Amino acid sequence: MTSILTNNSAMVALQTLNMVNKNLTETQGRVSSGLAISSGKDNAAYFAISETMRGDSGMFDAINEGLTSTRNSVATARLGAETVADLAQQFTERVAFAQGSGVNLADVQSELDSIADQISTAISQSTFNGDDLVSGAAATQTVVSGISRTGGTFAATTMTFDSVNLSAIQTALDAVDVVTAGATSQAALQATLTTAEAQLGLAIDAATSLGVAEKSIEAQQSFLGSLTDTLDQGVSSMVDAEMEEEAARLQALQTQQQLATQALAMANSSPQSVLSLFR
Repeated sequence: MTSILTNNSAMVALQTLNMVNKNLTETQGRVSSGLAISSGKDNAAYFAISETMRGDSGMFDAINEGLTSTRNSVATARLGAETVADLAQQFTERVAFAQGSGVNLADVQSELDSIADQISTAISQSTFNGDDLVSGAAATQTVVSGISRTGGTFAATTMTFDSVNLSAIQTALDAVDVVTAGATSQAALQATLTTAEAQLGLAIDAATSLGVAEKSIEAQQSFLGSLTDTLDQGVSSMVDAEMEEEAARLQALQTQQQLATQALAMANSSPQSVLSLFR
């Protein structure tokens, strides 16, 4: 039955066209943005999870950048400590040389004073951007190494290392006086060697400690880099659009749109046949 008041075919065709246009708009949005889920209305659960993971990824990346500065400070301090250890080794060798008979202790002392001055210079230059880890009293340094959401509770994670006191080593070596000790007794002269060897051991320990700290920071940075990549991949798998799929869907919807438009045009023209009955 044909009605001039209600065009059922046109209504169905219009509903179909509206649905196709809606799907086409959504698909075009996914193709242009590359996202299958771009807001909470697309998928509230996935959107919330992906935004949290994206935030964590950004924080890990920022923390990694901050650790670079810390690593540079530790690396500079470690180089200073290794230099001091090398100079302390030279110092100890000259003190050992002074233990022999017939040695001009004044000449040896001049060498020792020069080495002590070199140690002082190395210590003063072993800072990075004003961060001094070598000349003050040894203390525990704490740096943020990441974040944790264990048990649903957010918290910052930290790692620690110890600064070193190379200035104390320099002070102890600078106080060594083989001339006075030699004039006092052979035992006093031998005590200078004991002192020099002890400070050499402390310098080696300082260089080793800072080397371990630098290695630990590098390892943490490597982990954070891998973790950031994994989080980014996880977010991508949840919210990114499958572009091949979307391209195929876009082409299909464009075809459907053309067919629905033609169907609507045909449905709208059907009442014209009624007019022919009255001509």
